[in-house]
Amino acid sequence: MYLRRFLLLLLLLLLLLQHICLTPSVSAVCEYSITDNNKVYSFNLAASSKQFPHGVLSEDGYYKVSSNGTVVWFQLCESMIFNHDPPKCFDCWECGGSARCGMGCSALMSNNINGYPICTTIGRTPTITTDLIDKKSPNMGLVVKMWHSGVVNCSLSVSVVCDSKQVEGPTILERVDFCDYITQLRHPSGCAITVSSNNGGLGWFGTLVIVILGLFGGYLIAGAVYRFFYLHIRGIDIIPNLEFWASLSHRAQSAFMSLVKRHRQRSSSSYTSVDF
Repeated sequence: MYLRRFLLLLLLLLLLLQHICLTPSVSAVCEYSITDNNKVYSFNLAASSKQFPHGVLSEDGYYKVSSNGTVVWFQLCESMIFNHDPPKCFDCWECGGSARCGMGCSALMSNNINGYPICTTIGRTPTITTDLIDKKSPNMGLVVKMWHSGVVNCSLSVSVVCDSKQVEGPTILERVDFCDYITQLRHPSGCAITVSSNNGGLGWFGTLVIVILGLFGGYLIAGAVYRFFYLHIRGIDIIPNLEFWASLSHRAQSAFMSLVKRHRQRSSSSYTSVDF
């Protein structure tokens, strides 16, 4: 019975880990780091701060920008949420359907075609990528790109320019190809945290210590599971080789005293008598 419960718990943990690994989290999508000239530039667009609890993400659940009759809604790093003013356009099947239009994607576009506003999905959360605006100037900020492959291949690139003094939402929308759009906003979250990388890394000794500790922890867990389920041992005796671990302190003390004794004997034997 105990074995069945343990196997069931292990199966549930594996399924949970698989779900976590396959589902991209907001922080994972929004994080980016690069090393340049012995400096590490780290970005986290979703990092919470006192002034911006949601980082660069819009607190309304979406950003909105328009140009020449084209309207684009988007959210950085995750899907959009509409608590008010939802998109009112047709053909929203790929982005949540008519009842939840805009809430099934990260970017949506509306164009007026023959007098009707027609929706086109131009971004999805699984396709979001981040990169530097300028490889030569990491401090400038990040560009977040999202795309969608449907009837037509579309994309939206949003430049998050570093500006520690002000926040400026997207005001200009440009089309650079048939269904590729770019826009820009200024935000403190676009500024990198810079640290020196001269002393970075654990080194071989630190890595070796971590490996040894991991193997030792695995040995203790495996031994405890075996003694609990197969040998039906309870209490502190569940720890494998408990007698050995309990005697370690005594053995260490004995070894230390033995070394001290040998050192004293060698010191005393080094003196020789001198006759005058």
